[in-house]
Amino acid sequence: MAAAIGTTGWLDLTVDDADGARDFYADVLGWRPEPVPMQDGAYADYTMMAGDIAVGGVCHKRGENAGMPSGWVPYFVVASLEASLAAAVERGATVVERRTQMAALRDPSGATFAIWQG
Repeated sequence: MAAAIGTTGWLDLTVDDADGARDFYADVLGWRPEPVPMQDGAYADYTMMAGDIAVGGVCHKRGENAGMPSGWVPYFVVASLEASLAAAVERGATVVERRTQMAALRDPSGATFAIWQG
């Protein structure tokens, strides 16, 4: 079942020490990490699992995530990436990172979030 438009569809934690964050959340919350090979297998980011449910990602701040801010970033589901991106920029957001199906933004208050067209 797809996430509803306007809801949080995913959470990513992007940090310099993804392995340390992986271990922290595994110990504190009981999440089980599943490696996701990155950059031709040079390193792995992690999908964090609560039982059989993927609850978020823990990512190294490098490769395609090098420009992402450190910290948790919620990904909100939108019907149209282009329309939502245009509306956000028109209302004072700045683009942090732009990819095919998502854009990370900083809202006018300085908070970072992402929009994702699934």
